[in-house]
Amino acid sequence: MAKTKKAKSDKKRAKAPGAVRADAGTAKVPDEVGLDFARAWVEFPDPADDEQVFRCDLTWLTSRWSCVFGSGCQGIQAGRADDGCCTLGAHFSDEDDEKRVAGHVARLTPEMWQFHDVGTDSGWTQLDEDGDRQTRRWQGSCIFQNRPGFAGGAGCSLHILALKEGREPLETKPDVCWQLPVRRTYDWIERPDDTRILQVSIGEYDRRGWGPGGHDLHWWCTSATSAHGAGDPVYVTYAPELRELMGKAGYERLVELCEERLASLLPMAPHPADPR
Repeated sequence: MAKTKKAKSDKKRAKAPGAVRADAGTAKVPDEVGLDFARAWVEFPDPADDEQVFRCDLTWLTSRWSCVFGSGCQGIQAGRADDGCCTLGAHFSDEDDEKRVAGHVARLTPEMWQFHDVGTDSGWTQLDEDGDRQTRRWQGSCIFQNRPGFAGGAGCSLHILALKEGREPLETKPDVCWQLPVRRTYDWIERPDDTRILQVSIGEYDRRGWGPGGHDLHWWCTSATSAHGAGDPVYVTYAPELRELMGKAGYERLVELCEERLASLLPMAPHPADPR
């Protein structure tokens, strides 16, 4: 079963997210561009922390990607387009992540959560084959995913809860769910003068981000032309998530650099899935 884990924020334990394996079909949908193409990266010091730098993929962050769940999403498993990327459930990044989500699950009602009775009676978590904790899979997908036709609305019940309460969905959903398709990784960099700096990379969570099994996903949106065409670029539409991942000061500097890129007459290395 696939899994993905957020890298720890503690600099002493900083590491890349865990690999994800998937066995969800092998057919690659024709509207996906290749994984290897020119990208424009920018590196800048974190305004709030002089011990780390950000390395950001401007090609991705200024692209016109948008989530097309329910309106063209083909799903990561063949025959289950309505699942989107929820087929495999969500692995918790740590105990705090699961505890935070549990607090929000307690406020879900049967009107918001299709499988409320099942989840409350027999549990909404499970262990994967490696003994790691994740949201329970029920009837082929995450137990929190309301299926099409449910009166309370299709899609993630925790997302629906956030919207009803006027919150950002990142407050109620597992870390991996609100971070996708942005990928944050950490690397300690040894400099020539024997100093070390923590490099925090912010980029596209493409098929490789899932690990070797990512190549077997039925479809993945970040490289699909059908998911590129939004009016605003990713750094704007994902502002709440990027602020949480980078901090307010780091995000504000990113905005400046993205706007400089878009203002140029011929931005270098546009995303190939974007409209021409």
